[in-house]
Amino acid sequence: MNLPNKLTVGRIIAVPFFVVLYMMGYNLTAFILFITASFTDMLDGKIARKHNLVTNFGKIMDPLADKILVYSAFCLMVENGLVPGWMLIVILAREFAVGGMRTVAASEGIVIAAGMSGKIKTVLQMIAVPLLLLLKVQALVSVTPFIALLAYGFLWASLVMTIYSGIEYILKNKSVFSM
Repeated sequence: MNLPNKLTVGRIIAVPFFVVLYMMGYNLTAFILFITASFTDMLDGKIARKHNLVTNFGKIMDPLADKILVYSAFCLMVENGLVPGWMLIVILAREFAVGGMRTVAASEGIVIAAGMSGKIKTVLQMIAVPLLLLLKVQALVSVTPFIALLAYGFLWASLVMTIYSGIEYILKNKSVFSM
């Protein structure tokens, strides 16, 4: 297993630790772990492309690792009231719809590549989550209104990009529906 794939697997392994830290109220530590795991997403892709280490495992598992990390955080945040449940439903519906389309296309030997809007959506989500986590860090009470504005700004931006990218995937790949 090459280094980029190890980083991807490491991101998946980090998720249960993140969940436990979050649930136990170790918010700053959960924040640091989330940031570190998110950084590995950028790092594994750069290493894979630079050193020609792109693999089928990485193509499939890298975006899956991102989803596991981000949506685990969103689920926890719905429970705490930081993220409205309906937002998570919209986000997950898009993921299931796009994932389903990719599966149908793959069964016909067609690969639906990740689009730029989907990548932007992921980046916005990976910024929103740690900002939302900071709202739970008690030492930051004096800057909480500013952090809240940023956090919810990125959360809403990620929701808009989620909807946009979902529509874009459907329109670009509507031929999948006739398979």
